Amino acid sequence: MGSVSFVGRVLFVAAFLLSAYQELNEFGANGGPTSKAIQPKFNVFIKNVSAHLGVAVPHIELKHVIAATIGLKGLGSLLFILSSSLGAYLLLLYLALITPIIHDFYNYDMEKAEFAGLFAKFTQDLALIGALLFFLGMKNSIPKRQGGKKSPRRRRTRAA
Repeated sequence: MGSVSFVGRVLFVAAFLLSAYQELNEFGANGGPTSKAIQPKFNVFIKNVSAHLGVAVPHIELKHVIAATIGLKGLGSLLFILSSSLGAYLLLLYLALITPIIHDFYNYDMEKAEFAGLFAKFTQDLALIGALLFFLGMKNSIPKRQGGKKSPRRRRTRAA
């Protein structure tokens, strides 16, 4: 059962690892093509957060955000493969930060074609979040093994 769990964890994080590797190779000085694709969505997200919170969000360089997400995905994936709760928490943090920015279906009308695609990807990320929460719940509900020797059985003696 341990090998099946390991293969499952490897398959689960394959998308995270591959995208982190690709983004790292394309990063460059300005954040690479990911920065160009995300910049408008990031600006709209920051504007929405500022409007809803009523405070100005400090300026954040997008290339630093992309570098942080690469680190979260890479380190989180490697730790998750090793069945670490910390890895699951890092992947959860990544998904919680990036999902509302990347899949901003709420900025489109329901009749637009972009809405359906973004909403589908948003719900897929929610499913990944659910799987990570399930992993953490199962990991915390299984009692830890007791180390050391087992106590020897006591032999029954007959009273004469």
